[in-house]
Amino acid sequence: MSRSVPCPTCQKAVEWSPDSPWRPFCSERCKLIDLGAWFSEKHAIPGEEIPVVQGDGGESEPPRH
Repeated sequence: MSRSVPCPTCQKAVEWSPDSPWRPFCSERCKLIDLGAWFSEKHAIPGEEIPVVQGDGGESEPPRH
């Protein structure tokens, strides 16, 4: 028996099975909308801000590999 979950973007029911290639999203479009929200920082995982340390190499170029 397969389970149905709501799409995180549009809330449409999505069957949780190999037949649903974009799960938990209902489509590639909803998956890309969610990805764009992460890139634009509309979604974020809370945490402590990392302080910037003076003289940490900001004056020179980073090493190239």
